[in-house]
Amino acid sequence: MKILAIDSSGLVASAAIWEGNPGEKGCILAVSSTDYKKTHSQTLLPMIDSICKETSAEAQDFDAVAISAGPGSFTGLRIGSATAKAIAMAADVPVIEVPTLSGLAYNLWGAGSYVCPMMDARRNQVYTALYSFENGKLVTHIEGEAVAVEEMIERINSLGKEVIFLGDGADAYKQILESSVKVPFGFAPAHLNRQNAASVAVLGSVMYAEGLTVNADDHSPTYLRVSQAEREGTKNFDLRK
Repeated sequence: MKILAIDSSGLVASAAIWEGNPGEKGCILAVSSTDYKKTHSQTLLPMIDSICKETSAEAQDFDAVAISAGPGSFTGLRIGSATAKAIAMAADVPVIEVPTLSGLAYNLWGAGSYVCPMMDARRNQVYTALYSFENGKLVTHIEGEAVAVEEMIERINSLGKEVIFLGDGADAYKQILESSVKVPFGFAPAHLNRQNAASVAVLGSVMYAEGLTVNADDHSPTYLRVSQAEREGTKNFDLRK
């Protein structure tokens, strides 16, 4: 089978094609990523078109579309979601909703420590979660949420086990992490530090084997909190009018 994977949840736009048997180790046939001064609306479709041409793949060749489903950039998630739905509907295949933080953690598959992805959520918060790999499977210890980085540090310190941080949130709050984390810790290297559709594809294949898919019509991003526009709208709404 073949899975097309898409990630536009953060600063990076990425697309990949995975081929193999569900639940087994497959092969990444092609991957393309960019993080350079362009919007996802400019880069994502040309990127997908490029890797499809490289592998002689068409929409009907895919058995599923894996999408980094959130949390993340509201605009980025909407662009990725709309793209995934359109391709899945054209191919009449399901969508695999891969949690963005889980996909990011999968960059460090097999790590012997806790893995803590962090995405900069602005307003002094990060989207974050805590994972480990046990018997070859991703285990969730703290579910994805939007919290102050100091709160996550307190939880990690209380667990008393080594942790690796990754993601743009870890970069943004590196000084705080370095000064406040009391357990052994490290930071992922640059080539593993950002979202990558290849990881979304591999985790997506695992989820597909477990039956964790949705119809394209039913897919929607996971935001974890309301957008700035929605916050401003609520703030300015006057019930007396």
